[in-house]
Amino acid sequence: MKFIWLLFALMIAAPATYAADLKIGVVNAGVVLDKSPQKAAALARLEKEFASRSQSLEAKHRALRAAQEKLNKDGAILSGDERREKERDILSDQRELQRLQDEYSEDLSIRRNEELRELEKDIAETIVDLAKKESFDLILYQGVIFASDKVDLTDKVLERLKAKAQ
Repeated sequence: MKFIWLLFALMIAAPATYAADLKIGVVNAGVVLDKSPQKAAALARLEKEFASRSQSLEAKHRALRAAQEKLNKDGAILSGDERREKERDILSDQRELQRLQDEYSEDLSIRRNEELRELEKDIAETIVDLAKKESFDLILYQGVIFASDKVDLTDKVLERLKAKAQ
């Protein structure tokens, strides 16, 4: 009977001693994504890539607004047929502008998601590298409600990302 109690006590104590040897860390995903230099570089790439399309859309929008203002100003002196023709042209231009804006938004969204996936991949690689170098058994990245400063590795990950960016 003593043997069974001893075995039972060892089974209960074993997980506790194993857990004491675990090295656990936590990384705050939001902070890393916001403060990483790679995010700023990705945003700059997107801005540069889409600048000409954005400027083109703005120019078309200004031209459409000018045409509408001209129609409003000159509408009284135009014949009915001329006025309807100009209104149809403006409506057609509005539809075309809306289509171009929708395409622009969709393309920008797709590229932003691609850049975000690349950034998340880079962050994951950095975290795994840190875990291996510092012999961590477990690192939690997303879905953590609370972590003490003792296990928070966010600053170390940011330092490594900054070093990679240079």
